[in-house]
Amino acid sequence: MRNHLDRHLSAVRNLGILAHVDAGKTTVTERILYATGTTHKRGEVHDGTTITDFDPQERDRGITIFAAAVSCDWDGHRINLIDTPGHVDFADEVERSLRVLDGAVAVFDAVAGVEPQSESVWRQADRHGVPRIAFVNKLDRVGADLDAAVASIRDRLHPVPLVVQLPIGTEDGFTGVVDLLRMRALTWSDDGETAVEDVVPEGLREEALRRRRLLEEAVAERHPAALEEFCDRETLSVETLSGALRELTRTGDAVVVLCGSAYRNRGIEPLLDAVVAYLPSPSDVPPVCGMPGGVAGMRNTKGGMRDAADGMHGTVHGMHETADRQRESADRMQDAVGERRPADPAAPFAALAFKVAATPTGRLTYLRVYSGTIEKGDAVWESGARRIERIGRILRVQADRHAQLERAVAGDIVAVIGLKSARAGSTLSAPGAPLVLEPPGVADPVVSVAVEARTSTDADRLVSALARLAEEDPSLVVRTDPETGQTVLSGMGELHLEVAVEKIRRSLGLEVNVGRPRVTYRETVARGVSGLIFRHVKQDGGAGQFAQIVLDVEPLDAEEAGDGAETGFTFRSTVVGGRVPQEYVRAVEAGCRDALAEGPVGGHPVTGLRVTLTDGATHVKDSSEMAFRTAGRLGLREALRGCAMVVLEPVVEVTVTVPEDAVGGVLGDLAARRGRVTDSAVRGGSAVVTATVPLAELFGYATRLRSRTQGRGTFSARPTGYAPAPATTR
Repeated sequence: MRNHLDRHLSAVRNLGILAHVDAGKTTVTERILYATGTTHKRGEVHDGTTITDFDPQERDRGITIFAAAVSCDWDGHRINLIDTPGHVDFADEVERSLRVLDGAVAVFDAVAGVEPQSESVWRQADRHGVPRIAFVNKLDRVGADLDAAVASIRDRLHPVPLVVQLPIGTEDGFTGVVDLLRMRALTWSDDGETAVEDVVPEGLREEALRRRRLLEEAVAERHPAALEEFCDRETLSVETLSGALRELTRTGDAVVVLCGSAYRNRGIEPLLDAVVAYLPSPSDVPPVCGMPGGVAGMRNTKGGMRDAADGMHGTVHGMHETADRQRESADRMQDAVGERRPADPAAPFAALAFKVAATPTGRLTYLRVYSGTIEKGDAVWESGARRIERIGRILRVQADRHAQLERAVAGDIVAVIGLKSARAGSTLSAPGAPLVLEPPGVADPVVSVAVEARTSTDADRLVSALARLAEEDPSLVVRTDPETGQTVLSGMGELHLEVAVEKIRRSLGLEVNVGRPRVTYRETVARGVSGLIFRHVKQDGGAGQFAQIVLDVEPLDAEEAGDGAETGFTFRSTVVGGRVPQEYVRAVEAGCRDALAEGPVGGHPVTGLRVTLTDGATHVKDSSEMAFRTAGRLGLREALRGCAMVVLEPVVEVTVTVPEDAVGGVLGDLAARRGRVTDSAVRGGSAVVTATVPLAELFGYATRLRSRTQGRGTFSARPTGYAPAPATTR
């Protein structure tokens, strides 16, 4: 029985397709489905006929917006594949997908090489420890250069690229590849339907031997068994080289690089072979780690920034509380030794919900099953709502199509119907063996718009629609502005909010008025204060409250701010002699965190500061955790009013690609937008300008760029952090 289970797990691959927008992710996915026989017609992005870009907005815009899961079979292996978005506004979809994947294929444009969002998704995969192989796509394009693309991977992403193929032909003449492991040529017919294996062409044999030698040397440097064989025989067998590449990929010590042209259906079969050969199965990854039972006693200590949502319906507020509990559980797991669950169908059930979607057939909750087995009708413990739920149906997902399953086992990625309260990040586990897994991180929104229904009769429908949107996409935040009473929708960018509003209009037929986008500012400490004494005393007839604290507030240095805390805040205590008991110290810290929600300059969240509790005093009867938490909140607010504060605005790195004759106008426009040019280059006959620009200055830039370049210019952006904002822009 155990051997059968191992065989099942070893024949599964859970992987994602990662890339910059327009590098060809969706086309690669479509060709994989076609090559595996899952589909019988090649879907095209430009025709709106793809399987994974099934949403009307995706087909209208020609980009991937929502991560789509599909499954296929290749060489006796089940491949569960997630096609992820490439646009920076939808990076949270990538984050949630990477949290549940075992491996990934990173797709790069053979002309552009590493692009801004390529770098961002690569870093996301680094944080999750996801092994990758690289596929250099579009080798049939004018200006395509495999070596230049590989050099950009090495220089910008810093892995060790191990190129295992040599292209046959260049640009329009690209017809196939030389497999450097087996020293065989693989060429495709003009329509990409037929692949022929043959000997290496005579004109490429010397170059292929040279590259094979370089590959052997690079592998031998990094793999002990390969080094031993290389020293003995001065060459490596196919078996040794393949085994070493597998181990180097799975440990992250190197990245195997393949090449091809997905649009022309060339290079897909070798890519599938590499996925099976080099990327890990669920049995190859370490057991998942979580906190046993640990939902009891969770405290909502990070809800301050979302408290303004109280004016919304209870569903919205409850949704925020659930997200806060999930983040709190993740914080606790950082400091605790958790329980490990192996990828074993016989172990207690544990799964992580990473996506929620409303469909005409019901509410779908996408799960990665880490351990155990789940069957239709089973009861499960849902960690977010801390309640028992029942599985109605289990579905194998093919984008927007579904096939019913009787059960799902460890290693599977499936969707289930019947869960009412589960959110993205919720853990589902066996009721008798509850577990809390670390949820995916949720980025703070940076752009907001005010939304309102055009008619008063639609106001309640709009509230429900916004609540459902935020439930499906945790990076969307809905709140009520306490000053204006407006409903504010916040997200990761202008396009992100456009898509969300358009979804409401299309799915519900609601007419919505949308205000001008506004960015989310932050406040930070430029010069701190020390020795601030704050005394909280309250007497109202019953038990009193007394707490006295002494605080030092200072800015975080760059190293501390980069290390850490998601709020850019650190707290420490130097109190000696037990003048403030430890439980009260924790209460002071909680109160200080509460105060970060609103700064003294413009009411923006506060970041980038260190607070030190240096002294304090207690009362034998009236001191309590509540009193010290209140003192922490009010004391830090008073301290911040005495600090020199700076308002920060979000800044992005913009990469603009334009014809060379349009560079002057583009540079002038960037300067007018307070942009600072950091690099410029010429690639494939086009000028590529990189600049750092405040996000607030980029609203409407796409239209402006098109008009300046007669529609020939494109740009992409990725967040780089925050910078001081001029007073006139706040």
